[in-house]
Amino acid sequence: MERTGAMGVVLDAFEAPRSLRILAHTLGKPFQWLGYKGNPAMPPATRALTALGPAYIKFGQVLSTRPDVVGGDLAKQLRVLQDKLPPFSRDIAMAEVERELGLPVDQLFSEFSEPIAAASIAQVHRARLSDTGQDVAVKVLRPGIERAFRRDIDAFYFAARIIDLFAPGARRLKPMDVITHFDGVVQGELDLRLESAAASEFAANTGDDKGFRLPPILWNLSARRVMTLGWADGTALGDNEALDAAGHDRRALAQRVLTLFLSHALRDGYFHADMHQGNLKVAANGDLIAYDFGIMGHIDEYTRRVYAEILFGFIKRDYRRVAEVHFEAGYVPADRDIDEFARALRVVGEPIFGMDASQISMGRLLAYLFEVTERFGMETRTELILLQRTMVVVEGVARSLDPHINIWEVAHPVVEDYIAQSIGPKAVLTDFVQAVQVMSRFGPRLPGLIEQALIAQTQRPKRNGRFGRRAVALAAVGGLAAGGAAAMAALILLG
Repeated sequence: MERTGAMGVVLDAFEAPRSLRILAHTLGKPFQWLGYKGNPAMPPATRALTALGPAYIKFGQVLSTRPDVVGGDLAKQLRVLQDKLPPFSRDIAMAEVERELGLPVDQLFSEFSEPIAAASIAQVHRARLSDTGQDVAVKVLRPGIERAFRRDIDAFYFAARIIDLFAPGARRLKPMDVITHFDGVVQGELDLRLESAAASEFAANTGDDKGFRLPPILWNLSARRVMTLGWADGTALGDNEALDAAGHDRRALAQRVLTLFLSHALRDGYFHADMHQGNLKVAANGDLIAYDFGIMGHIDEYTRRVYAEILFGFIKRDYRRVAEVHFEAGYVPADRDIDEFARALRVVGEPIFGMDASQISMGRLLAYLFEVTERFGMETRTELILLQRTMVVVEGVARSLDPHINIWEVAHPVVEDYIAQSIGPKAVLTDFVQAVQVMSRFGPRLPGLIEQALIAQTQRPKRNGRFGRRAVALAAVGGLAAGGAAAMAALILLG
């Protein structure tokens, strides 16, 4: 970062205080000559992130969707990380296709283009099937990408251990759990068979969504390192000038991006978790086309209801209810003051009602939210990481299309509909029916289970006394021994 000049650019973008600037440059300059050189033709930040590796490029992709946080110029520079990175050669890609699919490329495709898009993990070629003449997109993983990601992830694990050891105040952020979660997401992204399966499931869920479609997967031409899908013609969602020239309504597109994400997250519990502009196109008829399904998010029914109630509470400006939901879900420690937390949430909500996106400083809002989480001892919820990350990205994409969008107004009907379906009387009846179905599956075993429970209940008094106390004591000693062994193992590993 220091060698490429990106350190100063990033610190300026985040309006870092003078003390942090001095510390960053002091730490960086002595090792400046050791840093990766990168491509001098690229702007500093893009050059640094590209040289660092694929995991860092992922971070840059998120920042590229938030010009309100990092500034318009830097966001525009980082946009190339979405699909315009340096490609590898067509010959290497064709050799990979032959190796994975077991047949010569000439036998499978009558045409196979030079790379048309290249991102951190893979690149895409346009091709034409030999037998049917259908135009398709062929996605091929970068050579050595698994090793490159492993190197990055190992560095992240090292950083997380350092934080755990030397920054006790940051342990509530669960850095090791976060990196473990990220590691799992990445491993799924490096197997295109899993991406094909994700695309298939996503298509089944969203088949009836108006104004939204996905290119079909060709399973017979897909494998671990190669994926083939139908070709999708359209205008890149990040090219506002081209969208205007094609006559598309950017305001309507911005609203659709937000409502589709919320619908998929709340209705299905399964959503596209990498919805930056590089993975979205607009068809000639105005349909939104999504692709690249390597990162998909999943949230269970209970978490969906919690998330919906929080959003609905903000929309209704019922901050007390928002606070109660946080406490009920265990997101805030029970020993904290609920009224004080509700007032802190009011500081978040009130300034943004009645204001469009151009009047809201998302950078300051995120900084305040971080202060709130620290003040109230809120820990990182790994099950919500992808949801929260995607919400930040999607809102940034919507802002880039319509700088005056009001996310609360757009979210209102989607969240209200979900609340009516999932938290009202109808939901109670649905939950009851599901519970009965589960009980019915265990029907043949229920008499035996009840008998065992009753026998255990009648025998329990006989086990009280000396034997019971001894068992409790042995369990306690065993627990302490196990805990001590685990702590010793952790110290050895970290040492």
